[in-house]
Amino acid sequence: MATTYKVLAQSNPAATTNTDVYTVGAGKSAVISTIVVANLAAADATFRIAVRVGGAAIANQHYLAYNVTVGASDSTTLTLGVTLAATDVVTIYGSTATLAFNLFGSELS
Repeated sequence: MATTYKVLAQSNPAATTNTDVYTVGAGKSAVISTIVVANLAAADATFRIAVRVGGAAIANQHYLAYNVTVGASDSTTLTLGVTLAATDVVTIYGSTATLAFNLFGSELS
């Protein structure tokens, strides 16, 4: 099984919109080691991160983080080790369009 360490996803989503940022490809699995959420504005903002197994419709049990505050011009780093199977989806949400999300980890094929 080959392991590729990489930037899994980067996104600056629209405000108050669930956005699929990463989907594990067919025949692969992945490990998200770190997620960084950067607030590019001079006001506090909040974010959400969910993992939807098999691309299921979003539900309460999917959230890893919910309405977590990121200070003005600051960032939050989550070191997780989240394991994902083929077709699992990571969905993000920001209270404003001034949040940047970066997912780092590895894909296995």
